[in-house]
Amino acid sequence: MNSAEAISRDAGSAPPAREAADRYEVSVILPCLNEAETVGACVTKAVTTLRRLGLHGEVVVVDNGSTDGSPEIAEGCGARVVHEARRGYGSALMRGADEARAPFIIMADADDSYDLTDLERFIAPLRAGADMVMGSRRRGRIEPGAMPWLHRWIGNPLLSGILNFLFHASVSDAHCGMRAFTKDAYRRMQLQTTGMEFASEMVIKAALGGLRVTEIPITLHPDGRSRPPHLRSFRDGWRHLRFMLLFSPSYLFLIPGGLSMVIGLIPLVLLGFGPVVIGGLHFDIHYMVVGSLLTILGFQIVTTGMFAKAYSHAARLYAPDRTLKLLIRVFNLERGLAVGAVLFLAGFAIDTWILMQWLASGMGALDAVRPAIQASTLMIIGAQTIFSSFFLSMLALPRRGE
Repeated sequence: MNSAEAISRDAGSAPPAREAADRYEVSVILPCLNEAETVGACVTKAVTTLRRLGLHGEVVVVDNGSTDGSPEIAEGCGARVVHEARRGYGSALMRGADEARAPFIIMADADDSYDLTDLERFIAPLRAGADMVMGSRRRGRIEPGAMPWLHRWIGNPLLSGILNFLFHASVSDAHCGMRAFTKDAYRRMQLQTTGMEFASEMVIKAALGGLRVTEIPITLHPDGRSRPPHLRSFRDGWRHLRFMLLFSPSYLFLIPGGLSMVIGLIPLVLLGFGPVVIGGLHFDIHYMVVGSLLTILGFQIVTTGMFAKAYSHAARLYAPDRTLKLLIRVFNLERGLAVGAVLFLAGFAIDTWILMQWLASGMGALDAVRPAIQASTLMIIGAQTIFSSFFLSMLALPRRGE
């Protein structure tokens, strides 16, 4: 056989390999960090189940720096092993999803706590049009010893409840480690986090993106490892909570800031005409000072929330919500500058009037503290509005591809 024939034969043999990969329907992803005791059993169950169901698929084990021979065990049991140098649960799963060759992806832990013979119930909803299928341990069964009491009755319900409240996700078990999703949904979610909060990010992005999410009850078994789990209750719980708060500028900034401004404006305005007695309580100028501070503080918090929303949209972390859509429609630099200038000049005019009154009185005792407090508040908020408008305009600059 001459060289031309050899080249022709090699070229003809390559497409079947690519076609075999193109025919994959399911990729099972298992993140792995020193799971030598259990990863073999997990891979074997997944491979056997795919074969039993007649599914053309693969098992991808993402090694995250194991030193106990886990990758070799996984490969020997039929998995395709890829390596991710960046440590972290999210890093490993994102690498696995990127490497997955199938349109349907099922993720689970490699500690043998999830039943990898139960793949069909995750695949069926995806075939029916769901974007993501969440396993629910709370609606299913948690075997004795499978989950610490603190996680089962406090941590998981509390964090799932907060996530549902903030993002209207309607899931019972936001941190279940076994779930399925389409490759298209994974691309649309644009996941970023590298740690345990990856589980929360996926649910949040699915809710914000309007993806079709369904839940199925599953059983959680005690894991098969003799060592403690990688999860650290308080550290990782805080990471989940921190991420949810940072991803919810309305609840973290806008609502507290707005309340602060309302509470502050009441004494700042009403006490400008003189002391007020309510129910035997005497309210005077000291409450005006507190009102001014609360108004300024609230305004700063609200503008920070606007910055957070604008940045999140610019960075394509999530689609704009109603507040941001209103801001985009109404706000521009010129309007912001005009509003800021009006507020600043109003305060300046009041201070000018106070100065003229003081000069007319022969520069004696200055008894105009109430309007001075109101004027200084207006000037501070006006100046903040001007500079905040410039910063918001910088965040709103059009970017390539938009």
